[in-house]
Amino acid sequence: MSGGDWADVARERPLLPGESPDDYFDRVGSTPTSPNGAGYTPTHEAAGPKFQLVRFRDISLSTTASYLVKGLIPREGLVIVWGPPKCGKTFWVFDLMMHVALGWEYRGRRVEQGAVVYIACEGARGLAARKEAFRLAKLHEDTDPAFYLLTTRLDLAAQIDELILDIAAQTSITPAAIVLDTLNRSIGGSESDDKDMGAYVKAADKLRERFHCAVIIIHHCGTNDKRPRGHTSLTGAADAQIAIARNSSEQVVSIVEFMKDGPQDTETTSRLEVVDLGLDKYGDPITSCVIEPVEGVTKPPNSKRKRLTAPQQRALDLLGDAINKAGQIPPACDHIPQNTCCVPESLWREYCYAGSISQSDSQDAKQKAFKRAADDLIAVHHRVGKWNDLVWIVP
Repeated sequence: MSGGDWADVARERPLLPGESPDDYFDRVGSTPTSPNGAGYTPTHEAAGPKFQLVRFRDISLSTTASYLVKGLIPREGLVIVWGPPKCGKTFWVFDLMMHVALGWEYRGRRVEQGAVVYIACEGARGLAARKEAFRLAKLHEDTDPAFYLLTTRLDLAAQIDELILDIAAQTSITPAAIVLDTLNRSIGGSESDDKDMGAYVKAADKLRERFHCAVIIIHHCGTNDKRPRGHTSLTGAADAQIAIARNSSEQVVSIVEFMKDGPQDTETTSRLEVVDLGLDKYGDPITSCVIEPVEGVTKPPNSKRKRLTAPQQRALDLLGDAINKAGQIPPACDHIPQNTCCVPESLWREYCYAGSISQSDSQDAKQKAFKRAADDLIAVHHRVGKWNDLVWIVP
């Protein structure tokens, strides 16, 4: 740019009182500096551009997992979990997040372990009881997962900066998931107002961007029980949406309505099991519930099965061989269909290693080929059921 050009810029859009050259650049997109040395130093150019372009050849593919819970929760994004009152959605989310904090496999689905921040804007007493029920039913006495509870009323849009600073200051690990329970108790305005909902989504996005985590928003339905309550901009901004409802058997059913980078229609069915927590000061019993799966894995209703790849079909055929030769019917339980022959997953793996699951003979290639095929058959295609170490073919 010539000296005259710089002078024109500076004359038409002069510096404000006390404004630095960098602030000026951010405001008008140019630097009031003359190449002949007069004026100000172009410090922005020396520091490099804020919006850095990456050339095609330098764009690299990330190999990190794109999910927190495979087929259910993305690694980073906004997730809406919604349903009518008393449908069990907070029990379901709490149980799922405990699996994340503990790094436990979730119903045959791989889980990326990480810290969880659960912001309870309502029902704090009930959540404490849920924690105690989970501890008594499923944990060893000294287990202390990276699960952090915050009980508060919250105006997310107005308090987002303070919330981010406090989370960062009090947790030694960057959270993998942050739960907002519920939207109604964490929004300062109206759920139905586009500006209020827009500000809420922007704040949730800021939370996601700061910690590169999944932000899970628990929400209600309105008089129309076919969609989440309030302005549709919330659904438009979501990376995944999960509906929770009770079926005729009073079981808690979740279904993935959409996911931007993953399968939809994934369904789980659960039951609430009562846990006795002791007595209150008046001698009355204190109880809560834990989530238990009704089956090891469930299929999406009325869905057409996708065609399997050659390694997936080979792994399924080899599972059939293993079941035919060594399958046994386990004792009756809620997690495996009755009269179903199962084998240990380790035996299925051995059959696949011996049965050319991979074109390579290396042990590493066989391990990776089996893991990919098994994960897809269980969590994506729903052709194989799994509970603990037992696997079976889903008819």
